[in-house]
Amino acid sequence: MNLQFRPGYPTQLGARFDGEGTNFAVFSANAIQMDLCIFSAEGTRELARKALPERTGPIWHGYVPGLKPGTPYGFRAHGSYAPEQGHRFNPNKLLMDPYAREFRGNWTDHKATLGYDAASPGLDLSFDARDSAPYVAKSLISDPDLFNQIEERPEGDWSEALIYEAHPKGLTMEHPHIPEGVRGTYEGLTSDAMLEHLQNLGVDAIELLPVHSFLNDGFLLERGLRNYWGYNTIGFFAPEPRYFGAEGLAGFRNMVRRFHSAGIKVILDVVYNHTAEGDQRGPTLCYRGLDNASYYRLIGGQPRYYVNDTGCGNMLNISNSYVLRMVMDSLRFWVNQMGIDGFRFDLATTLGREDHGFDRNGGFFDALRQDPVLADVKLIAEPWDLGPGGYRVGDFPHEFAEWNDGFRDCVRKYWRGDAHSAQELGARLLGSADRFDRDGRRAWTSVNFVTSHDGFTLADTTSFNERHNLANGENGADGHHSNFSDNCGIEGNTNDPVILARRARRRRNLLATMFLSQGTPMLLAGDEIGNSQAGNNNAYCQDNSIGWINWAEADEELLEFVAKLSAFRKSNRLLRQTLFLHGQARSQDGLPDVEWSDLTDAPLGWRDPGLSSLCLTLRGSAEASDPDAENDCLFLVFHREETPADVTLPNTPEGFHWVRAIDTSATDMFEACEIGLEKFIVNWQSVVVLTLKPNGIET
Repeated sequence: MNLQFRPGYPTQLGARFDGEGTNFAVFSANAIQMDLCIFSAEGTRELARKALPERTGPIWHGYVPGLKPGTPYGFRAHGSYAPEQGHRFNPNKLLMDPYAREFRGNWTDHKATLGYDAASPGLDLSFDARDSAPYVAKSLISDPDLFNQIEERPEGDWSEALIYEAHPKGLTMEHPHIPEGVRGTYEGLTSDAMLEHLQNLGVDAIELLPVHSFLNDGFLLERGLRNYWGYNTIGFFAPEPRYFGAEGLAGFRNMVRRFHSAGIKVILDVVYNHTAEGDQRGPTLCYRGLDNASYYRLIGGQPRYYVNDTGCGNMLNISNSYVLRMVMDSLRFWVNQMGIDGFRFDLATTLGREDHGFDRNGGFFDALRQDPVLADVKLIAEPWDLGPGGYRVGDFPHEFAEWNDGFRDCVRKYWRGDAHSAQELGARLLGSADRFDRDGRRAWTSVNFVTSHDGFTLADTTSFNERHNLANGENGADGHHSNFSDNCGIEGNTNDPVILARRARRRRNLLATMFLSQGTPMLLAGDEIGNSQAGNNNAYCQDNSIGWINWAEADEELLEFVAKLSAFRKSNRLLRQTLFLHGQARSQDGLPDVEWSDLTDAPLGWRDPGLSSLCLTLRGSAEASDPDAENDCLFLVFHREETPADVTLPNTPEGFHWVRAIDTSATDMFEACEIGLEKFIVNWQSVVVLTLKPNGIET
C-alpha cells in the first residue's frame, strides 16, 4: 500500500474522516519524525508506513485521500532514547492515537511492548528493538456518523440528586431478571428490570466506575486476576469494549439515551491523573512513546523517574497546555457525542497540581470554568491524592461537589459507639459546613456516603472488623486499614438471630443518617439489598462473584426500607436545602433554622465527653430568599444507646401536632403515627423522625 499524503491540517487532533479521506494530527513537542502506520482490516499486518509530511508547532499532521473509517492504524515516533533526560522515543513500538475512539484487536502483556530490554542489567536505560505491533490494539478511523451530538438530557439540580455508584458489569452479571446475553454490558444497565429497580429507589444519577478503555495490570494477570474496577486508563476517548453487547459501540450511546428517557443522568468516574503505562518499568503504548517529557510529570533533576502522587507509577502533566487540551477535548467529547451529564474525577487533587503545588485556581480549573460545553455538567472531585498536601477536602472551586470521606468515617464511628463522634456528627448532618461553607458554595457540595466501591459494602461494614482480602493475592495486606466497621459480635456469617437483628438495624441507621443529612447522598450499588463481598474491602481485581452484586440473596425488607427512605427525602425539601444552616433566626417567625437539644429538650451539652444522643429540630434556612412556611419543620432523634429512652417533645405550635414519620426500630418503620403531647420512647440504637401536622388533618 502506497500512502499518498497531502499536508492536511493541525487544528483537530486525532484521525478525522471528512467523507473523502482522513486527516491525522498528533501532538509531540520533542519528536523528530512521526510515522503513520496502516494495517490490514483485522489489524494483524502492517501494510504501509510513512512519515507524516507536516509539522505545525508541536503538531504533526497529514491527510490521506481515500482512507476510510474502519481502517486500523498507529504511530511510530522517532527521537532521542535518553531516559536520563526524560526522553523515551523508540520507533519499534507501535503507539496508540491518544484521540482514538475505537480499537481493533487486544492489548497483550508482552515484553516486546517495553521500550527497553527487560533482560538488560540497566533495565530501562537499555533499548529494545523488537516490534510491538503484534501485541497492541490498533487505533481505528471512526465513522463520524457514529458520534452525532446527543442533546436531550434530564432536568434537575444538585439539591434533588440521589447518586447510585455502580460497576458497569458487576451491577447486572447475576441479576436473574436480565437476559443472560446482555448481562455485564452497557445494554444490560438499561434493561427493563434495572431501570425499574433504579426508579423504585428514586435514583437521579448513576455514577459508573471507569468506562474509558483500560488495561489489565501485568502483575494481576500473573496471579490469574484482572483489573475489575478500571482505574488503569489507556484511552480517554474510547468506551471500554469489554462491556460491549450486540450493539457494540452504539450500545453505549443507546444506554445513555435509555437512562435519560427514564429521567436518570449518567456520571462517569474518570481517571485523568495517570495512565496504564506505569512507571519507568512499564510498557510503551502511547504517551510515553509520543513524548514522555511532555505527557508526564518527571522528577526535577531526575527526569528518568516519574512524579507519583497517584501511587500508580506516573502522573499526567496537566500543566502542559496540550495535555490539558487532551483532557478538555475528552470531557467535551463525552458530553457532546456520548451524552454524559457529569464526571467524578478520580484523585482530583492531581489535576490541580501546578509546579508550586495544588492550586484551586490552576490551569485545569480555569479551563473548566470558561468552557461553555462543560458549564452545565455535574463535577465531583475525589479531593485527595497521595502527594504532599494531597488531602484537599473543602478546597475545590465552587463548581465542584466533593466526596466527603469524613462523613463516612464519622457516621460509622458514631453508630459503633466511638467517643467524641457524636460531636462531629452534628456537623456532618448539616452538610459539613465546617469544611464547605466558603466562597458561596452550596450545601449539596458535600457528597455524603457511608460506603463506596473502595472499601467494605454496607453489609460488610456491619459484619466484619477486619478485611479479608486473601483472594487478591497480596497476603491480605492491601485495602484500607481503618474501616471503622463493627461486626456486631461475630466476625462474618452467622445464624445468631440477635446478631442478625442488630446488624439489620445498624444498616438502617447508617442509611437513615445519610438520607437525612444535608448534602448529596450517594448509595453504593447493592447496599440496598445487603450485598456482601465476603469481607473483601478492596475488590479491584475481583471480576467474579466477589465483586459482582448477589441479587439471588437480596434483602427485600432492606430494599423496601431504602426506597421509602429515598421517597421521604424527596418529599421533604427541608432535607434538600441548598444553603447551609447555622441556627440563625428566621425573618418569618423568629425561630432558628436549626435547634439542637438532648433527649429532655434541654440545650445539648456539646462538651459532654459521654454525649451519645442528639435531637435536631430542622427548619428552612434563615438565609433563604424564598423562606419556607411557618411551622414547617422536622424533629430528628439519633439514639445509639443500648437501652430505650424517653424523649421530650420540642415546643408544639398551636394548632399542630407531631407525627412519627420514620422509626428504624419499628416493624412499621414508615407508617404515620401520632405522638402524644409531651413524650415518646425512642428504642435502643435507632433513628426517629417526626413531622408537624395541622390539627384536624389525618396522619
